[in-house]
Amino acid sequence: MAHLQQDQPPGVPALELTGERTLPDVPAENYWYRRHLAVYDWIADRVRGLRVADLACGEGYGAAVLAGTAADVIGVDANPEAHEHARLRYPLPNLRFERGLVEEFSEPRDVIVFLQTIEHIHEPERLLMDIAAAAPLAYISTPNRLTLAPEGAEKSDNPWHLREYTAAEYRALLEPRFSEVRLFGLIHARKLRLHQLALDLGWDRVHKTLRISKPFYDRFTPAISAADFTLRDQSECDLDAALDFVAVCRA
Repeated sequence: MAHLQQDQPPGVPALELTGERTLPDVPAENYWYRRHLAVYDWIADRVRGLRVADLACGEGYGAAVLAGTAADVIGVDANPEAHEHARLRYPLPNLRFERGLVEEFSEPRDVIVFLQTIEHIHEPERLLMDIAAAAPLAYISTPNRLTLAPEGAEKSDNPWHLREYTAAEYRALLEPRFSEVRLFGLIHARKLRLHQLALDLGWDRVHKTLRISKPFYDRFTPAISAADFTLRDQSECDLDAALDFVAVCRA
């Protein structure tokens, strides 16, 4: 069943959920949207007054979050539907959207933001070298294969992902291209942490036995917020158990 964005402003075309990008305004996608939004919020606090490029910006919500604190933001995406939607949906004075391949972006910036996309790239090493040349600071994230894919699998079943990384593999990819790499792990917090504890105690068996799975998750999933995720430094959490890795990279 196709999932379209709901309640878009007049004149803004709704995007369809395909699995290639995360969308706001799709109740069934809210967990993934908030998971990504938590990272954008965290980065926005750290790029105040700076010139930022958000590569592979997709629907544009993240670039708009960054524009709330940055001096100016460029959102770059190759998809024509996403580009048109973002341009119409987020008309901010310090935000502009460009349609193009991330591999071709070369405008100097203070910061490059590149989230949940390196796993889609055919030649990640080359692109990382270009990012290091374009900005002195980059925020680059990717999902943790150990918590996304089935145990022992080389990758998840996401058809858009070419390769997924463990923390050690991700560090080995990044460190030769930057002078400094600091890894953070995204983990569950607040009600998602409580939900995980409940699952560990057998909640999945209980709600299936009581036949309340759908009513429960129809309410629980839309109620998830960005505050139900938190980022922890590599010294404060087990990166192998993290949901995503966020690398802070200095050229």
